[in-house]
Amino acid sequence: MGARGAPSRRRQAGRRPRYLPTGSFPFLLLLLLLCIQLGGGQKKKENLLTEKVEQLMEWSSRRSIFRMNGDKFRKFIKAPPRNYSMIVMFTALQPQRQCSVCRQANEEYQILANSWRYSSAFCNKLFFSMVDYDEGTDVFQQLNMNSAPTFMHFPPKGRPKRADTFDLQRIGFAAEQLAKWIADRTDVHIRVFRPPNYSGTIALALLVSLVGGLLYLRRNNLEFIYNKTGWAMVSLCIVFAMTSGQMWNHIRGPPYAHKNPHNGQVLFN
Repeated sequence: MGARGAPSRRRQAGRRPRYLPTGSFPFLLLLLLLCIQLGGGQKKKENLLTEKVEQLMEWSSRRSIFRMNGDKFRKFIKAPPRNYSMIVMFTALQPQRQCSVCRQANEEYQILANSWRYSSAFCNKLFFSMVDYDEGTDVFQQLNMNSAPTFMHFPPKGRPKRADTFDLQRIGFAAEQLAKWIADRTDVHIRVFRPPNYSGTIALALLVSLVGGLLYLRRNNLEFIYNKTGWAMVSLCIVFAMTSGQMWNHIRGPPYAHKNPHNGQVLFN
């Protein structure tokens, strides 16, 4: 048996160990370097995203709407990575621009942003910002924008679509309408809280005080109360006020502007 096993042992001893081809080592080294680079790039993106979100949260802690110039717009809105939605109001609030609509829209936008900032659902998935024409002219030129005010939603991924631009001419710029549009685009529901308005109560109190004072001063001569001409004038004033377009706007709450479907002309209320 020893003689028979000798040839097999000699054959096994004569076999050379198998090695990987010499040309495969550069490929494996390149693959290893690529994996390390991808892992480092991913870590860098995560750090950059964390830094951006922390900065935005810090700004939000100071004010509900933060202003942006061209550099901030490109860094926090246009450049990736992003995991948050950004609502931007493009406006022109400088006095020399004489944009009264911009000031009215800014008041509604401020109410909406404050409602989100002080709500229990506030998180780092939605932020409100503003770009003024005199502070970010390059941004207006980059977006080919030639009108203000304009509201746009910039999603976490991808470019804004057509529906990400708020149809201000058709819907108006009330805070409630903006909140509904944001809910459609981001699934974030904002309950609008308006600050109390005491102007009507104060005006009513002044009117009652004035009438009471007048009656007190003429308490010895109240014949004017029975004056038919005076009551007729008061009745006409009330009728004209109730049939005016301003009263209709107050009751129906129509949009600020709407587009004629036939000729495309924009009509303002």
